[in-house]
Amino acid sequence: MQFLADLFTNKVFLAPASAWFFAQIIKVVIDSVKSGFCKERLIGGGGMPSSHAATVTGLIVITGAIYGGGSFEIAMALFFGFIVIYDARGVRYETQRQGRALNNLNDERKEEGKQPLDIIKFKEKLGHTVPELVAGIILGIICAVVVYHIPF
Repeated sequence: MQFLADLFTNKVFLAPASAWFFAQIIKVVIDSVKSGFCKERLIGGGGMPSSHAATVTGLIVITGAIYGGGSFEIAMALFFGFIVIYDARGVRYETQRQGRALNNLNDERKEEGKQPLDIIKFKEKLGHTVPELVAGIILGIICAVVVYHIPF
């Protein structure tokens, strides 16, 4: 029980966790307004704002605030954050584009009466655009600042 008490009063845990939570909630609300509720969006990647960017930015900001710019902890958080954001924009975004292209190709083959490809429908929401990343970064900063000022 002490472990949970320690965890939920640990600001380095709370800032990124709250940033992820709020990013996911906002993402579900935005997607629900656009195209109806989809339970997969509760934990899925991609979309506005980026929960990847929000989480690692919350981690970077709170770590810097607590341990300072010269610490081992901030160096680790920064490099971890850069890798996650690069992956969210680069690799995952390209995978998303490829999935969309394959789905379109399969749909075209079906419409032309040709044998569809032997694939399941690929996910088309995986990566992030720059505005989605920026929104996530802003959300991460806000969550870290709020958590930093919580008195415990």
